[in-house]
Amino acid sequence: MRVSRRAFLAAATAGGVTALSGCLGAVTGGGQGTTATTADATATTATSTASNASGAGPPLADARLTVQYPVEKLRSEVVSGGPPKDGIPAIDEPSFTTATAANDRLDDADVVFGFAGDSDVKAYPQNVLVWHEVCNDALDGTPVSVTYCPLTGTAMGFERGGTTFGVSGDLLNDNLIMYDRATDTRWPQMLGTALTGDLAGNSLREFRLVWATWGRWRDAHPDTRVLSTDTGSVRDYDEDPYGSYDPLDGYYAGGTPLFPPLRTDDRFRTKETVVGTRSPEDAAAFRESSLRKQTLLDGDLAGTPLLAAFDAGLDAASVYRNPEERSFEVRDGEIVGPDGNAHQPADLPLPRQYAFDAMWFAWAGYYPETSVHD
Repeated sequence: MRVSRRAFLAAATAGGVTALSGCLGAVTGGGQGTTATTADATATTATSTASNASGAGPPLADARLTVQYPVEKLRSEVVSGGPPKDGIPAIDEPSFTTATAANDRLDDADVVFGFAGDSDVKAYPQNVLVWHEVCNDALDGTPVSVTYCPLTGTAMGFERGGTTFGVSGDLLNDNLIMYDRATDTRWPQMLGTALTGDLAGNSLREFRLVWATWGRWRDAHPDTRVLSTDTGSVRDYDEDPYGSYDPLDGYYAGGTPLFPPLRTDDRFRTKETVVGTRSPEDAAAFRESSLRKQTLLDGDLAGTPLLAAFDAGLDAASVYRNPEERSFEVRDGEIVGPDGNAHQPADLPLPRQYAFDAMWFAWAGYYPETSVHD
């Protein structure tokens, strides 16, 4: 029997954590944002200068990302997560605090999703986004949506143009399905590609978020701004209804997904973290535990060599295209390139390939043809 996410949350919060009855209602408010220039172009999978032909809805990538099932099959696998449309309220008018103020409510081991751009450096705490899943914001002057799905462990950024994204209440492969408020098109977060609606078959422009701990992010970016708990909603932001990342507990610690995934693949533990990347033609994944040990891993995406690098400072991975197969090696704890110079893992002299962390079951479910590098 499939258990609704509403029932799961209610069970998880029984006995001491704020009850959810009356707490999953929609938040009113606009926060549409303003039109701006490009987002983090180096982090997009398919660089795009095109927008919708109709001008409505979010800006689109030039090419659709790989979808490794018939669309009809994916549509038939969509399930209700329990809460109705907007029952999990997106944050439409975010406010931010300083790092100093954030220290009063965040522990060093708390998870944040970070962005460091030309003018904006921001951190979005997981213990806030777990209650909202979408934050409509602007970064470096570009309207964006910062999104997080707790059931698949995925934090992803998307350009939103003149619209905003909300939470549809539906899931595919246990993964958040967003909708844009201009066209009501439905976008499974990990696919980045619309299944239904006016923009079905198109993919969104994406940008990279860094999954890190608060202490590591703050130390690397002391001037960061931090999403506050002033969200317009009443939530117990000191509690995570799904469990804990420190110590690893509850849903995040293992066991089965909340809903049946699209498929099973026993090469790795169900909820082990992989770093996934995809293109219009292919998908590839790096085993994070192997990358953490080795610092560098070679891979391949649709015939293009890849190089994944692990940043011990942030405990985060970056993926690069390496078409000329330039040689990099770890020497005395540093990454040394073919020129003999040392480079930071997050700043190798190679074109960046957009990638994000995900639970293995979710990645393997969406991308059955994925290559795996460990």
